[in-house]
Amino acid sequence: MSAVSCSTASSSGGCGLRSQLKTCALPAFTSLNFGRTGPNSQAYDLVQGALVKWTWKEDKSVPDTPAAVLLHGILGSGKNWGQYCGTASKIVHLFLLVDLRCHGDSASLKKRGPNSVATTASDVLKLVGQLRLTPRVLVGHSFGGKVVLSMVEQAAKPLPRPVRAWVLDATPGKVRAGGDGEDHPRELISFLSTLPKVVSSKREVLNALIKEGFSNEVSQGVVTNLRPTGPSCSSFSWTFDLDGISQLYQSYEETNLWNFVENLPRGVHVNFLKAERSLHRWVLEDLQRIHAAEELASEEGGGVEMHVLEDAGHWVHTDNPDGLFRILSSSFQVLRAWRCKRSTFCLFPV
Repeated sequence: MSAVSCSTASSSGGCGLRSQLKTCALPAFTSLNFGRTGPNSQAYDLVQGALVKWTWKEDKSVPDTPAAVLLHGILGSGKNWGQYCGTASKIVHLFLLVDLRCHGDSASLKKRGPNSVATTASDVLKLVGQLRLTPRVLVGHSFGGKVVLSMVEQAAKPLPRPVRAWVLDATPGKVRAGGDGEDHPRELISFLSTLPKVVSSKREVLNALIKEGFSNEVSQGVVTNLRPTGPSCSSFSWTFDLDGISQLYQSYEETNLWNFVENLPRGVHVNFLKAERSLHRWVLEDLQRIHAAEELASEEGGGVEMHVLEDAGHWVHTDNPDGLFRILSSSFQVLRAWRCKRSTFCLFPV
């Protein structure tokens, strides 16, 4: 597996908690310049399997490269998916891992429009257009799941070729996160806003989060957003735009995409995955609507399917990566077949 990136590597080296964190950095990559052309561009990583060598090409007569797009959740980054790609790259030839607006290396880039699910989806659509990739499989975790749905909703309809969208541990409508002692993103964002913008150590922040009642798992994930302010690693600053993230989370709570899911265009297949120990409160109404959409979509030439990932909490790609891979593998196998046929269709014309 190899990876390339348009953003500066953000390894903590020997400066703190890296060895204790579940989220792994991607393998060494080469910095490229093509990923930040224009005000709407996003920071990203391209992870290549052994069977493909991707290069950017201006010649529009050359077929776009089929790819799987992986999107993180609130307070995450594209590198959250790095460890998972190591396994999946045996099947998938090319992954695009994006730092969504206000997150990671995209936080410092200029943004247009309000910070919302819809504008975040538009950002990613513009990026895949710039890179001339054809996203056949879209996978979004939590907030990223709604972004995936919004991407497909904004794309041209009817779609020229099928797209498989995966919404991991999220529903199209009401957000029922946290409660009863569970980690709640809004409470986490609020607490982070009280912390200094520059801190002396990751351990200091980790301890403060755990003392406040957030789980060790979530707290460790949060401190991956701290980056050394200099080579001495004597202090760290946040990589994200917390005010922007607060606006994104509000949009996540308010965005309702049930109408789209219940009226899918032909050629779209949406998969919902519920974690067995989910922090997200799945209620009977959600499950009933998804199952009803399954029946309706099959009649209209689309597809909706429900899955449950056993032995996993909300962080599905770290709690049970092998189980997640088994569930997603059917879509990845289809992506591999598309690559072999060298399709010339562009799913998302931008």
